[in-house]
Amino acid sequence: MTTVPREATGTAAVAAMFERARSEERAAFLPFVMLGYPTLAESIETVSRIAALGVDGFEIGVPFSDPVADGPTIQHASQVALENSVTVETGLQAIRELRARGVGQPMLLFSYLNPLLAYGHKFAQDLAEAGADGLICPDLPPEEAALLTGMREHHLAQPFFLAPTSSDGRIAAVAEAARGFIYVVSVTGITGARSDLPPELSDYIGRIRARTSTPLVLGFGISTPEQVRTLHGLLDGYIVASALIRKASEGLDSVIGLAQALNDVRP
Repeated sequence: MTTVPREATGTAAVAAMFERARSEERAAFLPFVMLGYPTLAESIETVSRIAALGVDGFEIGVPFSDPVADGPTIQHASQVALENSVTVETGLQAIRELRARGVGQPMLLFSYLNPLLAYGHKFAQDLAEAGADGLICPDLPPEEAALLTGMREHHLAQPFFLAPTSSDGRIAAVAEAARGFIYVVSVTGITGARSDLPPELSDYIGRIRARTSTPLVLGFGISTPEQVRTLHGLLDGYIVASALIRKASEGLDSVIGLAQALNDVRP
């Protein structure tokens, strides 16, 4: 099994992930997997199998009934996962199981805010104890980060989002608050695979780079190895979600095949 040894936790694990990728002159690949899609068992096996490819990290999704940032592909996967009774608690248990299976890569839980608030004040502690390294919460702005207590105390990564429309002031605020990396949204709008990345992406990234040295991870719209190649030297990492979810509906071998192709991209 080709996996990444777990030599650090939390923000330290995320920093080591980027350092490892940087030393190999490439961007880190973080696939997104929606727990509970098509089934809980299949989604856990998907993470385990993709980990064996040697990917750099994971975004592990738990569903929400109103995923406002997500396009139809992730909305559908989220609905199926809800029907399969996946909750935040399910997500923590899945991460424990994946650690027990030997998955060493950094794992960041993806969830909207309401389920986390409903979970209660021990969320950050339980997230860390389960073996997760951070949280991606698309509807939690940095100004409201205090709603989730204990994230810093448990040394968990907590990226925040920037969009092409973000002002210089917004970039500065997110750069100050983000821990681990900044989630750079490639386009204005909702998630979903796209045939082309925007031509102004380089200038947009340059605006952010001028204001922070925090690693930048691109999401929303990446679907092919060819797109990943165009990102060489521009970003520190990339997240692929919708394209992998579509393959998951075709079976485990299909999603593993795409993950392998995306992971094999080198400059």
